[in-house]
Amino acid sequence: MTSPVETGDHAAPGNGYRNEGIRTLLAMFDHGDPEEHLTLGQILKGLEQSAFGVFLFIAILPSFIPIPGIGGAVSGPLVFLIGMQLLCGITRPWLPGFIARRGPKRGTVHRFLGKISRPLQRLDRMLKPRLPALIGPLPARMLTGALLLLVGLLLSLPIPFTNYLFGFQLLLFALALLERDGALMLFNWVAAIAAGLFFGLGSGQLINESIALFQRWTS
Repeated sequence: MTSPVETGDHAAPGNGYRNEGIRTLLAMFDHGDPEEHLTLGQILKGLEQSAFGVFLFIAILPSFIPIPGIGGAVSGPLVFLIGMQLLCGITRPWLPGFIARRGPKRGTVHRFLGKISRPLQRLDRMLKPRLPALIGPLPARMLTGALLLLVGLLLSLPIPFTNYLFGFQLLLFALALLERDGALMLFNWVAAIAAGLFFGLGSGQLINESIALFQRWTS
């Protein structure tokens, strides 16, 4: 059983940007029962332009858990789902029912946001909607999706001491999508390509570990 995420009225192109950035993200988890489980379907409902950014932010939370293998096992498939949808030109997230019904506790997200609230607030003053050609058009979204697949693959592979590195890289992708900031997205593109080249061509880890991961999945 599958279900799309309901996102309210669709904003027509050119109607301007609805403020759904970092402040919305902070406010979303600020009040309420810390033990309440917030489903992904519930979190993304009503969001417009920033739905993929919020989805990606939630998806990468396990990558910051200091337990080997957790980030890749949980975050990796969700990042793949987001990247594939952007690569296919989907404008709003679609969630299988079993994913839409799951999500983090409010308190878990609130604690994580508390740890990074100061840099987020600084970024809130720096980031802004700009260079829309690097965010909204289909070619830009497809490139973002392809690079999310690459970084999601790197996160899934058992490359030592890289969970936080790729988690932080994906966090910057999420912030660029949240704030519709094309300048940050351009930086993310360059950084993701550099990471792929380093771990793929530079050290051979990407190819070797990808083959090993595929063999484990198909055995």
